[in-house]
Amino acid sequence: MQMLYDSDSFVVVHLQANEPGEGEVHPRAVRHGFEIVDKRSNKEVYLDGTWADAFQKQINAWQLNTPTQEEVEATLDGYAELAQNPLVIH
Repeated sequence: MQMLYDSDSFVVVHLQANEPGEGEVHPRAVRHGFEIVDKRSNKEVYLDGTWADAFQKQINAWQLNTPTQEEVEATLDGYAELAQNPLVIH
């Protein structure tokens, strides 16, 4: 797990799957995802599969052309609209 972004409004965490174990006959598919927490609404959304791939492309674009905080937050706000899950601390 790697923290990618933390502001007053959002937290973004990249979750990476473990590599296949040594000697596994059928190695698991290595997958990754992103958790976006909207601190303002206390909701979170988890992106995996094609959503995670699209978000990864966005991150790669940000690395090439450093965005302003407002641009990052506007993009995250669009993803936060997908958030249906209330944030629960275990």
